[in-house]
Amino acid sequence: MLENPVKIAVLVSGGGTNLQALIDAQNSGIIKSGKIELVIANNANAFALERAANAGIKTAVVLKKELGSAEAFEQKIKDLLSENGIEIIVLAGFMAILSENFTKDYPKRIINVHPALIPSFCGKGFYGLHVHEAALAYGVKVTGATVHFVNEIPDGGEIIMQKAVNIRENDTPETLQKRVMRQAEWKILPLSVEKVCAKLISE
Repeated sequence: MLENPVKIAVLVSGGGTNLQALIDAQNSGIIKSGKIELVIANNANAFALERAANAGIKTAVVLKKELGSAEAFEQKIKDLLSENGIEIIVLAGFMAILSENFTKDYPKRIINVHPALIPSFCGKGFYGLHVHEAALAYGVKVTGATVHFVNEIPDGGEIIMQKAVNIRENDTPETLQKRVMRQAEWKILPLSVEKVCAKLISE
């Protein structure tokens, strides 16, 4: 770990398997130019919060229904980010679309992992199992995962890293989802975070 690592916030909604991959990568030295300082969930029951607490990482819950509007929700997240000096934001299974009003404040500072090879099966409505259902329905033989910067267009930011995963004949959306996570997402997300943090330090 560097003396002044880049401060990372991870935004989560669910189980937090990608968060766990990031924590493991930090512990094993794959991520050395950055440090996860904060985990923000938009779901109070997200298991990801437990993973963060177990790793000694500060957590926060921000609920849109309590705040009354998307604007207030995004502002609360911004406040938490600035209070904690966050420099990079990683969306790890975060099920809320961030508006242009939010993304424009963090150019090339928000990273997302998408469970397909962009530009295939991406954009509005393509998230979670829907992506794998679409890949199987279309009959593609190869899928994978993409880590990209986030801008105002869903899945539209510059690509940082991609990894291909072969589809098997008897795959279901669930088996495919697990393989894409294991073989692609959990590998390229930590590598991409390190790459972006290292570049920030060198600038």
